[in-house]
Amino acid sequence: MFTNSPFLVCMDLARSQEEVIDPKYMWIGPDGKNLEGQMYVNLTETGKLMVMGFKESMSGAYTCSLSHKIIEVTTQEEREMFEAYKFMVYAYREADHAYQVFVRFTTKECELAANGQFFEELQKILNNIISDLTCHITESSYKCHSVKIPKQGLLHELFVTFQVNPFAPGWEAVCHRVPYDCEDVTNMRVEEARDRIGEFFSRQTYALKHEFQTVPTIHYVDNSFSVTRMDSCRPGFGKNDLTHKDCASCCVVCDPGTYSSNNEVTCRICTRPRVKKYGARSC
Repeated sequence: MFTNSPFLVCMDLARSQEEVIDPKYMWIGPDGKNLEGQMYVNLTETGKLMVMGFKESMSGAYTCSLSHKIIEVTTQEEREMFEAYKFMVYAYREADHAYQVFVRFTTKECELAANGQFFEELQKILNNIISDLTCHITESSYKCHSVKIPKQGLLHELFVTFQVNPFAPGWEAVCHRVPYDCEDVTNMRVEEARDRIGEFFSRQTYALKHEFQTVPTIHYVDNSFSVTRMDSCRPGFGKNDLTHKDCASCCVVCDPGTYSSNNEVTCRICTRPRVKKYGARSC
């Protein structure tokens, strides 16, 4: 997105190794119009095409017609030959990253009223740690379980999970400052948020060992912090490792007849496909 396409060459590899006499090239874009003279393309005299500042709407089939002459050596008779080449070009973005976090806390008992209060307070603390990065905590929940620990008997633990998400209110303003590298900036911010939260839980271990004379009723379980990266795509984009094997991790523009209205990684098929454009956000 927003960058220039690679050069598309109007001949196959075998033809490019041969002499071509009086070549003429005509490029047709996805909308069926001749591309010669269009402001958003770079057409060379040797028939190479570059599409500049690529957007979703530029996705589709680019067809080139090549005409050239073959001259018989003995008779000097000229014959005109015609060949056509078709390229499918798709806009894509890097996936946006979020992080799913799992962490555990020991508690006195599962029915303890303080468990819910502790969970609410934990969310506030974590949000404060990362708010300046326009990231926030989402999809948070906890469950209490009884756990049999070797040589310790039965303990009660809170199994906490939440997502570190880069789309807190105000993220668009940060994005608009760098529209071409928005995914890079977003991913760097949420990576920093992940690292800060990891450091917060590391400090819990140190505090329990060195700063508390009496261990709190609810406290962090050492080494229970784990994190998994979750990918998401912008609306109008999705992953497809069958169609786009060379870019399986990329968020590629949804094909006509499909759409993506949210940040999932799949383009859904329209039940009544009226959508004829690439990058549809609805049917």
